[in-house]
Amino acid sequence: MVKADAVQGESSMRMSKIVRTIADVMFPFAMVFGIYVILHGHLTPGGGFQGGAATASALAMLLVAYGSIDILHRISEHKLTILECAGALIFAGTAAIGLFRTFFYNFLANTGSLFGTYPGYGPNGGDLNTGGVLPIMNIGVGLCVIAGLFAILVIMAYATTVKEPEEKGNGDETKGGH
Repeated sequence: MVKADAVQGESSMRMSKIVRTIADVMFPFAMVFGIYVILHGHLTPGGGFQGGAATASALAMLLVAYGSIDILHRISEHKLTILECAGALIFAGTAAIGLFRTFFYNFLANTGSLFGTYPGYGPNGGDLNTGGVLPIMNIGVGLCVIAGLFAILVIMAYATTVKEPEEKGNGDETKGGH
């Protein structure tokens, strides 16, 4: 995927040890925050897109700290494609299951199963198990957004590391031609 002669020195693309250490320390917290926003999207402002963007930002922090070459060795385009397709299948599959009644039917509501607890009247005290199909759809959207945004960032970062081929002149430059 990445050719050694096509990119500049890998060590020149990395940040200092301090930046990498801070990125390593902050990464788990940023990931947990993004996942929290995805899972609590039916209770608080947020959801799949916002949490996916926060999680992709955590991955972008590693991309900046370690450089695109290191990250491309760890996370391949194939893995991002699988993650994005899984998110789309989760979302579309959840929507399609409700087709027996109506599209996007909340078939989990009040079933007592996962995400199907009856919330009762009044404000929800933060019970995650009351969202019906919304948390599942938020997870699907979150996976799509994480993979899509991070793929865009990786492509942009990789494009800055590729050396442009040197143009070979036809010799007119040395003869003084303008």
